[in-house]
Amino acid sequence: MSCEIRIDKLVKRFGGNTVLNGIDLCLQPGERVAIIGPSGTGKSTLLRCLNFLDRPDEGRFTLGDLSVDVARASKADMLAIRRRTGFVFQNYALFANKTARQNIMEGLTTVRNWPKPKAKARAAEILQQIGLGDRGDSYPSALSGGQQQRVGIGRAMALDADLMLFDEPTSALDPEWVGEVLDLIRRIADGRQTMLIVTHEMQFAREIADRVVFMEGGRIVEQGPPAQIFGNAQDERTRAFLRRVG
Repeated sequence: MSCEIRIDKLVKRFGGNTVLNGIDLCLQPGERVAIIGPSGTGKSTLLRCLNFLDRPDEGRFTLGDLSVDVARASKADMLAIRRRTGFVFQNYALFANKTARQNIMEGLTTVRNWPKPKAKARAAEILQQIGLGDRGDSYPSALSGGQQQRVGIGRAMALDADLMLFDEPTSALDPEWVGEVLDLIRRIADGRQTMLIVTHEMQFAREIADRVVFMEGGRIVEQGPPAQIFGNAQDERTRAFLRRVG
């Protein structure tokens, strides 16, 4: 089966520590894939490598008609990947000195090279979609954690990315704000946006994902439909993890 998005033999080392050890994964257009597993097993590093926030050591990343040898990727290659991916950080990563509108505009003006009036109009559309149409002039310090994360998601949405990467999007939130962020991600998913989501919210993964990937020790141990992974996992490591978190 051909894949729209393919990760082949991806390796990432930090010093003598191999954090990703030959990751192979493919996604179809519109597929939502949730990645679960213990802390420190390379889940977030995988996402960061796909967006070149961390430079991978080996492997290939294919995004539609764009295929890059990650170890040899030029600045132009990395920019081309970033133009086609959106990244949602667990700690929001908003610019404190920019308003919600300006934070959403940032990627459009710097990555896409859009003129400011066009980026401003797009940001206004996104603010309405994320339920913050009246908060465009607010700075992050004036927004709740849930609102800040919605702005972070809106910034990724604005790029109309081929692939959206979510790195534990609710882990930094107070419990009262988790629901509103998960609801927004569900709405985006309903539009058949291709997503790769690292999450510790097992029920959310069960509900939103077409496929669940369990990682441990820098490798993919098991993957399959949510009903299989959560109800009939084949690998003992997967079953042991789900017993601990369930």
